[in-house]
Amino acid sequence: MLLNEVLPVLAQYWPLVLASVTIGWLLNNKFSRGLNKYPGHWLAGYTDWWRFWDVWGRNHQWTVIDLHREHGDIVRLGPNVLSFADPRAIKVIYGLNKGMIKSDFYPVQNAVSKGRRLQSLFSTVDENYHAKYRRCVNSAFAMSSLVNYEPLVSSTMSVFLDKTQELYANTGDSCNFSQWLQYFAFDVIGDLTWSKRLGFVEENRDVDGIVAFLQKFLSYAGPIGQMPILDLFLEKNPLRLFAQRIGLSNTVFPVTLFAQSRSNERAGQIHKIKSYGLQEEQGSTRGVDLLSKFAQAAFDHPEFMDDTRILTSCTSMVFAGSETTAISLSSVFYFIVRHPQVYAKLMQELDDAVANGVVEARSDKTVSWSESQKLPYLDAVIQESFRLHPAPGLNLERIVPPQGMDVLGTFVPGGTIIGCNAWVLHRRPEVFGADVDVFRPERWIEAKPEQLRVMKATMFQFGAGARTCIGKNVSLLEVYKLVPSFLRRFEIELEHPGAEWKTHNAWFVRQTDFNTRFRPRVESL
Repeated sequence: MLLNEVLPVLAQYWPLVLASVTIGWLLNNKFSRGLNKYPGHWLAGYTDWWRFWDVWGRNHQWTVIDLHREHGDIVRLGPNVLSFADPRAIKVIYGLNKGMIKSDFYPVQNAVSKGRRLQSLFSTVDENYHAKYRRCVNSAFAMSSLVNYEPLVSSTMSVFLDKTQELYANTGDSCNFSQWLQYFAFDVIGDLTWSKRLGFVEENRDVDGIVAFLQKFLSYAGPIGQMPILDLFLEKNPLRLFAQRIGLSNTVFPVTLFAQSRSNERAGQIHKIKSYGLQEEQGSTRGVDLLSKFAQAAFDHPEFMDDTRILTSCTSMVFAGSETTAISLSSVFYFIVRHPQVYAKLMQELDDAVANGVVEARSDKTVSWSESQKLPYLDAVIQESFRLHPAPGLNLERIVPPQGMDVLGTFVPGGTIIGCNAWVLHRRPEVFGADVDVFRPERWIEAKPEQLRVMKATMFQFGAGARTCIGKNVSLLEVYKLVPSFLRRFEIELEHPGAEWKTHNAWFVRQTDFNTRFRPRVESL
């Protein structure tokens, strides 16, 4: 009877009711969690839609930098989201045994196969699952494994340098350098994962449209990850996934199909490794690839490392192994060419290293990993490039345990999403100097040992703690080999001197309009 009385009133005054409910919801967001004491954009406390639209604008890293510079070390980015800028927060938020787990931002990035999510090391929020998974594949990514992978990287690098000569240096044609470097990174991933280049460099094209797909998917994942519930209505819609599981829909995640197709070509060999282990004779002077090591992990840990997780591991290499490395390479070359004094100083170091025998005078002018580690100014240039343009452009989110926790003297309630942004951390004046917005590699050489230790501890481009990017060493191998090898082989100049590139923060901050020309270089010995 009461319902009969209420419904007509609601029907008559529904606009007022709707407005009242909306205002109540907004005020609840703003004040109920106790986070209203933290400053930020005026809309951030009321709704995550502000964060969604700001990330959709593709320049969120600058928004967060500006907010922290205006409001201080703790900024509110959403009704339940805080951003921390003090580098000391890294150990608290991302340290071991802190009880922090990843937020729902990460499962948005799950690949899908036959209607089921593929939980990768990166995207899983289950810490026990992550620990088991990482134990299986950790040795494949250890620094000691680089000796196995360097021949594979060298193989692709030689082709890349020769094709650069053929397509650009000999012709004088303009090169979309960011895209060209991404083709290199993809072919390296092919060689590292399947012992097979995928044809990006040799054919100078986006094979199977996979680069375009990844860029589109990351552009989706960035903003959608700010309101993960939207993913359940879109890409990960339960009805859509169910239809795939029962065969009503044949939609396949392109990256999954890409990885599956390459792995199927080695099915017989992989089955043998899973059954009997990786035999020494299967190795070669080219090194043992990652697919073989993932299969070895299945042999060592059959209770966990099944075919789905082998596929997931390969898919993760495609997802993360190309985009971030290409961004890092583009950053290094861009900052070099934009700063002639740095360019000249680096070339002098390379020439001196060859003259002194530190770098072998190979006919193809390539530089080995061990040689690159003896070039201090090269290291400074790469570190400074990582500092000014880290690949991740959004906060690496973690959820505070239910009991809450103290973060640098501030109690944060349980369930709050907190995190740090590499772009913010890398511009801390007390760590890197007053000129934090300036590209100055010398800061890495001039710093005293203790200050250098703090600088390196603040670098966040690969994350921190137990969830540090597992492919970090592979990415560094590519960067430290290609940069000096390319510079010894070619002179680089911008197609339009003085022109600046554009950036697109699609979770990873990729670059566009980085157009260059190359000329063969003659060393001045």
